[in-house]
Parts: sequence; structure tokens; C-alpha cells
Amino acid sequence: MSKGMLVDTTRCIGCRACQVACKRWNAKPVEDTWVTETGTNPPKLSSKTWTLVDIRQPQQTDDAMTWSFVKRQCMHCIDPACVSACPVGALTKLDNGPVIYRAERCFGCRYCMIACPFQIPKFEWDSNRPTIQKCEFCADRLANDIEPACAGTCPTQAIAFGEREELLHEAKARIYNASGKYVPHIFGENEAGGTSWMYIYDASLEQLGLPANLEMEPYPEFTKGFLLGVPL
Repeated sequence: MSKGMLVDTTRCIGCRACQVACKRWNAKPVEDTWVTETGTNPPKLSSKTWTLVDIRQPQQTDDAMTWSFVKRQCMHCIDPACVSACPVGALTKLDNGPVIYRAERCFGCRYCMIACPFQIPKFEWDSNRPTIQKCEFCADRLANDIEPACAGTCPTQAIAFGEREELLHEAKARIYNASGKYVPHIFGENEAGGTSWMYIYDASLEQLGLPANLEMEPYPEFTKGFLLGVPL
């Protein structure tokens, strides 16, 4: 069965422990950066930062101003647009969930960056031997039955790791049992044909910075018919 992750934004406190764990496990360097007005640091994903806690503008409720913290990383789509767009097979979807990258196959066309509906793959613009960089769902850890580094370090259990179908059941149970706490929608259940990373939340997608206008079909389905008509 395919593995998945469930992010509950109502449990996230913005501690960034997941960011640190990701950098440590993947040996990613510190980068010169800046803090946004809301406190997000670094301000966006990059070749050196594969996971990021996005701190969103507070929203006014009846009682107080509430902040939203949203973990961002590769969504590891069930049928990834990036994989279908790569002409040399540098990106591969594994049966257990991760979308991995093989630098030795890549020739730098960056079609994956254009194809991704979540704008995830990043290019090493500052390198003289650049490659594509992104979260790989800790595929090396999964191969040894170890949960991803970010999930293992979250102090509030805002990130849950497990079988995707079981996480979907858990997400639906939390929404049903919480008496209106959550928006009745699981982001990632069907977006872009479904993703391995899914979110439950209590604010609008616009407030959270998540794309609200995605197709529900896998994105490769929209180009398959056209590409079949292109001479080999």
C-alpha cells in the first residue's frame, strides 16, 4: 500500500522542528535568507530548503486573531505531472509513495518545474553543476521501515504518517467528530488526482496559501491525448 502523510494545521504551532529535521537528515546547508512580514523563514522553498512552515496572516475571529501554520513540501502526487513531463526518466514514482529524483539522468530541461501544479521542484541556480532539488518523502528511511524525519520530530503530532487510505479514514473521522472545527474537505484527497500529502484545516485555502483551483483529475491525463499525436 502507498504511504501518506496527514497534516493537521490546527495542531501546528510553527516551531519549525520539521524544517530542522529535514535539513539534518538530508544534509542541506543553511542559506542566507530573510524573514517575511508574518515570520516565515526562509520565505519560500528552495534547492536548500525542502520543507517549510509557512506562517500565514492572522484571521479575525469573534474572540481573537488566529494564526495559521502550514507545512509545505513536495506533495508526492499519485500520478505526478513532473514524472510525466520528464523526457529522460529522471523523476520516478515509487509504489510506496515517494517521487524520487535521479540526478545522473537529468539534463536540465526543467520541464518538471513547469509541469508541477504545486510549484515544488527547485533548480540549483547558484551551482555550476545544477540539479533539481525537492523533498523525496525520506524514501531512504521508508525503505528501512522508518518514518520520515519530519513526522518523527513533530511535538504536537500535527504530522501523521501511515498508509494513505488509513490516513484518509482518520482525516474524515476528525472532521466528523470535531463539530464544525474543520472545513469539511481534505486537501489532497482528490486534488491533481490525489496526493500522498493531505491536509485538514480550519481556514480557507486562500488563507492557508494552498491552491484552490486545481483540477481533480491527474494532470498527465490532460496532455496524454495530445502527446499521443506527436510523432516520436
